[in-house]
Amino acid sequence: MSKLSACTTILVGKKASIDGSTMIARNDDTFRPITPQRFIIEPAVKGEKGRKIKSWLNKFQMELPENAQRVPAVPNVDYKTQGYYDESGINEENVAMSCTESTYGNERTLAFDPLVKDGLDEDCMQTVVLPYIHSARDGVQYLGKLIAKYGSPAGNSVLFSDKDEVWYMEIVTGHHWVAQRIPDDCYAATGNRVAIQQVDFNDPDNFMWSEGIQEFVEEHDLNPDHEGWNFRHIFGTYTEQDRHYNTSRQWYIQKYFNPDIEQDPEDGDIPFIRRANKKITREDIEYLLGSHYQDTPYDPYGKGTEEEKHRYRPIGLNRTQNSHILQIRSDVPEDRAAIMWLCIGGPTFSPYVPFFTNMNDTDPTYKNTKMKWNNRDAWWYYKSLSALVESHYPQFVQLDITYLTDLNRYYRGRVEEIIKDSEGLSGEELTNYLTKENQKTVKYTRQESDKLMGQMFTDSINMSKLTFNMDENL
Repeated sequence: MSKLSACTTILVGKKASIDGSTMIARNDDTFRPITPQRFIIEPAVKGEKGRKIKSWLNKFQMELPENAQRVPAVPNVDYKTQGYYDESGINEENVAMSCTESTYGNERTLAFDPLVKDGLDEDCMQTVVLPYIHSARDGVQYLGKLIAKYGSPAGNSVLFSDKDEVWYMEIVTGHHWVAQRIPDDCYAATGNRVAIQQVDFNDPDNFMWSEGIQEFVEEHDLNPDHEGWNFRHIFGTYTEQDRHYNTSRQWYIQKYFNPDIEQDPEDGDIPFIRRANKKITREDIEYLLGSHYQDTPYDPYGKGTEEEKHRYRPIGLNRTQNSHILQIRSDVPEDRAAIMWLCIGGPTFSPYVPFFTNMNDTDPTYKNTKMKWNNRDAWWYYKSLSALVESHYPQFVQLDITYLTDLNRYYRGRVEEIIKDSEGLSGEELTNYLTKENQKTVKYTRQESDKLMGQMFTDSINMSKLTFNMDENL
């Protein structure tokens, strides 16, 4: 059975961002609050023939190429029952990939191209693609060939980027998919439903698709529109779950970037791609991935009615196991241009720590995650921090906001400092340097987080209701 990740995705073209970076970002939301994850390095492989991979979720297996690039990954700890799910990373050629977002095709299309039970599932998807691709466009083509060969056991949306292009690919039936390039001056946002709309089959620079998809749609009378070829209309769903679980997330992200546009949170035809009113920053994406409809009646912590506060699924959840922003810069040397901003534990209250992906190891607190709670592992630690803030939200939320703001100020300076101080380094020497500097950033973040945790625990003691003041000596 697939893990079925209930995720939110944001993609930003290079001319839409404030600094010319491409950014692809996603929340990994599972259907259980506790799914411990590790942050590790999958090492490069040279000339190893006969390597194979087998899914823990079904009977899928395949032989891997003999050469593979080094990639960071965020797999599950309990992979034997929940699958690998490397799910996000940036390879040595600065190609980023994020996958495992469940996307649902409708019953009309699945009737004629059903899901393939033992096909390439999402738990193996990044592992068999990211180490072997050389551009975002190449990633779509490479995965498309694998889907044609093995089929897909679940609907999935997959993100690819490099320094020039951002692509979004939706696999909706056993073998059919469409991918769209996000225009350089635009952003896109979606979550758990078919997002791509009008497809131009005369524009291969901006669209890619599975072989025979047009003939498939025509043969089975699947296009409901009088004109055009709208992928969402043909393959997508328009259910009550979409209205209350999915479209509202798209609505809120667009409300943030385009506040002048009035839209209905339940509109199933909210545009997939828009031009924002301003240049987009990494901090904008962090805010949105951790958001819960602030400044609307639908905020669970807000002042709406009980029905309003629980009408729509928030973007940031207690089920968010990690959140990431994969940034590829074009204003610095390529060997230090890829940064993986990783939030372990939940994006609403926890920081996005910057990791230069030209590294050969991750910090022990990230790579040695255990299945049971402990205070050492980053995943458990930041999950605990988030739970503490939420348990006294009115009292602690501003402390947390200040903490995150201060860390973001530190991270901006820290990233530029590392780039400047690494001038003149290259090859293995640079990789070792960036690896050590990443771990220094982890250490500083932990120190500042300990300060916040200490203050919140101290304040919690003073908030106890088991108190009675009558005399200072009693």
